[in-house]
Amino acid sequence: MASVKKDNRLTSSQSSVCVGFAGIFSKTITSPLEVVKIKSQVGTFHTKRGLCQSFMLIYQHEGLRGFWKGNLVSCLRLFPYTAVHLTTYKKIVDLHMDELGFISQWRAIFAGGLAGVAAALVTYPLEVAETRLIVQNCREPTYIGVVHTLSKIYRTEGLFALYRGFSLTVLGAFPFSVGCYAVYMNLDKLWQEPPFRFTPLQNFINGCLAAGVAQTLSYPFETVKRKMQAQSARLPHFGGADVHFSGMMDCFIQVIRNKGILSLWNGLTANTIKIVPYFGLLFICFETCKQVCLYRNGYIVSPLSYKLTPGVDQSLGPNELEEVKRYLKNRNFGSGGSSFGNRW
Repeated sequence: MASVKKDNRLTSSQSSVCVGFAGIFSKTITSPLEVVKIKSQVGTFHTKRGLCQSFMLIYQHEGLRGFWKGNLVSCLRLFPYTAVHLTTYKKIVDLHMDELGFISQWRAIFAGGLAGVAAALVTYPLEVAETRLIVQNCREPTYIGVVHTLSKIYRTEGLFALYRGFSLTVLGAFPFSVGCYAVYMNLDKLWQEPPFRFTPLQNFINGCLAAGVAQTLSYPFETVKRKMQAQSARLPHFGGADVHFSGMMDCFIQVIRNKGILSLWNGLTANTIKIVPYFGLLFICFETCKQVCLYRNGYIVSPLSYKLTPGVDQSLGPNELEEVKRYLKNRNFGSGGSSFGNRW
């Protein structure tokens, strides 16, 4: 998957703010496509006539607010998910890294899959809440807000309901990792040059390709997972799912038997369209936020420019740079020491 490269000129808190802001902004802008995708996966009546008609029906029945249902819980889920994913990924990579600090691409992608499963385990109840909030009609809500959704599911359906369908996350991680691996193993053939020479635009295209292939391969597992998250005997129309089932295998069988095997990819169009603006906004927002932080740290002359501040050692970390500045400020340089001072 596409990722942003770590910049040691940012503090850890600044990096977290940049990633969080970029994630929240990109998720919020692409929320209407996410709503249509999840409704298509569950099989609500809004999505029976194609992508464009789905937007019209949602707008007619729920208004503009209907396109941002569940966005708050999705954004809240971003922070613990990212923290657990990065921590787990780093620990797994450290275990498989050789004495020279290298790790094979396959092992790195596999580590990413395991880290994703670990992060999903921690944040899965929030994903269930997101699905329930999106599937319901916001003008006749069963759930009101994140806390109310989680507490009501727990009180009426038990703890197991908050993890219903989690096994599909584990199963879907394998085709997802295979899809990423298949793309990244052939990128040098696509661009006809080694990966270390890829430009930011090439890396962006690579991320979109990997996301498209990986999500397409794992999509049937996500479709069944969303149906399981949405279905409940305590909700009107069993939560709006287009088939009623007793478990994971029964859901697969009923969907294929009643709707055809291609229905496992319902909502794939909206999901595919979402990939490019999502990653594009993610990168743009991250870079914009990073520019502001680099300017505040003193590395560049303006937050609107990539021009480096003259005389500033770009290899120094923010704290090291501040220490150097304080040291030079406190020293009383004479004319003999001006040549050293001019470098800063």
